[in-house]
Amino acid sequence: MTGLSKIVTRHYKVILGIWLLLFAVLAVLAIRLPGLLEGDGFSTDGEHAEVMDELTKTFDFPAESLFVVFDQTSNSTIEETLQEIEQLDLAESISSPLEDNSLFKDDVAYAMLHFDSDTDMSIVVDDIREAIDGEQGVTLTGGAAINKDINSASQKDLASAEAIGLPIAIVILLLAFGSVVAAFIPLAIGIVTVVSAFGVMTLFSGSMDLSIFVMNIIPMLGLALSIDFALLFINRYKEEIAKHSIAESIQTTIQTAGRSIIFSAICVFIGLGAMLVMQVEIFQNIALGGMLVVTIAVLASITLLPALLMLLKNRINKWTIIRVKPGATTRWRNFASFVMKRPVTLILVALIVLGIGIIPVKNMELTIPQVDSLPESYDSRQAYELMDQAFSLGKQSTVYMIAERSDGWDNTAGLDDIKNIEDKLLADNDVLSVDTIFTASEIPTVEQWEQSLMVPEVVAQLTPLIDTFIQNNKLLVPVTLNLNGSSDEAQNWVREWSEKDLGVDFKLGGQPKFNQEIFDEIFDKVGWLLAIILGSTFIILMFAFRSILIPLKAIMMNIIGLASTFGILVYIFQYGHFGIEETTIALIIPVIVFSLVFGLSMDYEVFLISRIQEEYLKHQNNTLATVDGLTSTSKVITSAALIMIVITGAFAFTDVMPVKQIGVGIAIAVAIDASIIRLLLVPSLMKLFGKWNWWLPFRKGPYKAKKLH
Repeated sequence: MTGLSKIVTRHYKVILGIWLLLFAVLAVLAIRLPGLLEGDGFSTDGEHAEVMDELTKTFDFPAESLFVVFDQTSNSTIEETLQEIEQLDLAESISSPLEDNSLFKDDVAYAMLHFDSDTDMSIVVDDIREAIDGEQGVTLTGGAAINKDINSASQKDLASAEAIGLPIAIVILLLAFGSVVAAFIPLAIGIVTVVSAFGVMTLFSGSMDLSIFVMNIIPMLGLALSIDFALLFINRYKEEIAKHSIAESIQTTIQTAGRSIIFSAICVFIGLGAMLVMQVEIFQNIALGGMLVVTIAVLASITLLPALLMLLKNRINKWTIIRVKPGATTRWRNFASFVMKRPVTLILVALIVLGIGIIPVKNMELTIPQVDSLPESYDSRQAYELMDQAFSLGKQSTVYMIAERSDGWDNTAGLDDIKNIEDKLLADNDVLSVDTIFTASEIPTVEQWEQSLMVPEVVAQLTPLIDTFIQNNKLLVPVTLNLNGSSDEAQNWVREWSEKDLGVDFKLGGQPKFNQEIFDEIFDKVGWLLAIILGSTFIILMFAFRSILIPLKAIMMNIIGLASTFGILVYIFQYGHFGIEETTIALIIPVIVFSLVFGLSMDYEVFLISRIQEEYLKHQNNTLATVDGLTSTSKVITSAALIMIVITGAFAFTDVMPVKQIGVGIAIAVAIDASIIRLLLVPSLMKLFGKWNWWLPFRKGPYKAKKLH
């Protein structure tokens, strides 16, 4: 760090020039990012993806489908609307409710528009919406339309969150630093970090699909971390500038605060990197975007920020509007002394409060976000829910079985296998219907089927049917379940049937299989994620503080704090409090919040314990060291936490439900960590364990005490 600090102070103009050039290039790329985001990120390589791909390539299933929903419209309106859409020449085929009575019920009808894999669905959605615009009771919905609306809502959410969070963050920075210039520097670093990260992510879009949720996660994390890092850096710089020259102060700050920033970033990096073990697109996206924005935030904090300070020189205090009063230190010391006198009582109170927060966790219901991610005001959600309600779509689900037989299916043994599969499926109580060549033709037995094929006229009728279900060595068997595709029962059904022996190789696809694979991937890998985060954190803290107890306490307190956070999330969202509609918790929330907050909370832990350790090395007095450490760091930790809470908590006022839950979850977790844990539990436990805090087996050095007490 010494070499870097000298390079930055000597060549700060060159560094500013490089950053300016990079920012200009990446800003141009960043503008393109919103148009490149697609899908909700819930996809994984597995049987479902293979089966759906096979359906498209082999059995001519559409790659994408949209629905035009008609509510209380006349037949002539339906006909005219579909003619307009047909004239656009976008859809491969259109299923009209005027030709299929199953698509018409009471006053509600829907048409299905089918598209091939080469279609740009974003353009299609825009064109069709323009064509039906103004038609009363006619609305477009379906996966592509819903995803496009979520993308649009995410961009609006980002603007809303920034409009709420950034002004409040500026006020906090003004209170912390007193001057306008010092307050706006962290904001500038945050903007550079986020825009640069967007630009780099645009480059990745050519090699991987990017989830629409990236639009919110990167600014949420990038702004909060960048401002936090800058706050820590400038706070240390202002301490040094009172005693040394500008260049010396910046060099010292890079060597001290810079190290803390890098260590903090490593902790966050580990949490984000751990998500890579889960082979689900959204976790890969968030891990990549998060690690990228953390890296840029660190680079900006230890190069761009000090270069700006060198350029500004003494003007950092320009436009001072608030005089920071020294009395705050006295208040924090009084608070620290209060904690030292009542460690057991405060530990019990803190654990009781956190325990109350944990109680609702037992009722947590996790689901994959679907159309309910959108606000109720969006037409695509309203149309989907209308169609779902009218046709009871949610009460049933379809599983697609594709079986393969090396000897083909057009022989007696193959036909026997088809009949055997059909009979076994129909014997299942959860199966409503099965489609095969036998059920579709209403020919009940293999013998009768073979006899029918001897009649040329019947063969001509059966050939299209055979082509529908059999292609070369592959057999398609659509299975309709009497179960909601998102239910646990549907997931259990595909798990059980995936293990059955049907005498032939087969794979399953469809919504139940999709949900089962996502859930299983997360729950199967969550142990690895926890092991990586907890194990890495323990080792890093153990070597950093040469202690066994400190990392163990840090990990335990973080787990308790996060458990309480999840309980509060259940109380707010699942129970429907504070004006929030009752909804389930998005499946990604526990993983994302845990991974992000565990690293963020380590930032505050390291900052506090490092100062306590520094004081302890001076006089070997654990209690005095704890008081001094808490006194000197509380203001910075509180200011940093407030900024993190404001930036992430601002997303509570957004509309896309998973983003709202992530923002609220991080804000609550940071609030708990910076108050109950960092100000009460940590110092109380430090007092209670005394010199045992610094115990490490087989260690020699200044920590070795004459007597442990």
